[in-house]
Amino acid sequence: MSKSSIGFSIAGSILCILFFITVNLTVNSMAGVDTLWFIYPVFAVLWWPISLFFYARCDRKGYSIISSALIIIFLITVNIFTSPDHPWFLYAVYPVLWWPITLISGERAKTLSFAWCGCISTILYYSALNALISPGYPWAIYPAYAVLWWPISLYFARRKQFFSYSMIGSTITILFFICVNYISSPRSVWAVYPIFGVLWWPLSMYYFSYKKQKSGQGQLRRRIIF
Repeated sequence: MSKSSIGFSIAGSILCILFFITVNLTVNSMAGVDTLWFIYPVFAVLWWPISLFFYARCDRKGYSIISSALIIIFLITVNIFTSPDHPWFLYAVYPVLWWPITLISGERAKTLSFAWCGCISTILYYSALNALISPGYPWAIYPAYAVLWWPISLYFARRKQFFSYSMIGSTITILFFICVNYISSPRSVWAVYPIFGVLWWPLSMYYFSYKKQKSGQGQLRRRIIF
């Protein structure tokens, strides 16, 4: 990647940004409104020089750090201009931060301990947001249920214990449906329907393992006989 290409992208981005700001302010003055919509195309245009710069340097970690910072600044800006009474950007900031954290961690990001740290920190983070910002409904159970699959899947996949995985996964899923049923609509017991479907997962895994085991024993007997 030549320096002229990066320089061209910077110059082009500056011109585009000035154009969007000028058009936005001109239209606002003519229409008598104060909508600052230029932040959306400006956010998109900024990726052009940033991507070229870090691509030329082959710096994925630096790209993730700068890009994450740009996304966070964009979310905060939109939050301030559109709905300053509710800091909803906090919900989106956390997963964005995991992009540079994962790249900086390198090979450690593949370990089970890293998965458990990420899982526990995610549950604590969104539980705190749930309690402090929106305590009306315990919605934190949804990201908690989703993120639990990360370390659990990694643990059983590495040990190839697929039947145990189906048992643990089914148990977590059944408890999740029961909690959602109790919290959302306690007068209607609808959780039995998805629970019935979930039970087929460990049952099918058990049947597959049992059939495979019986097939192996049958082949062994035939070898002994002949």
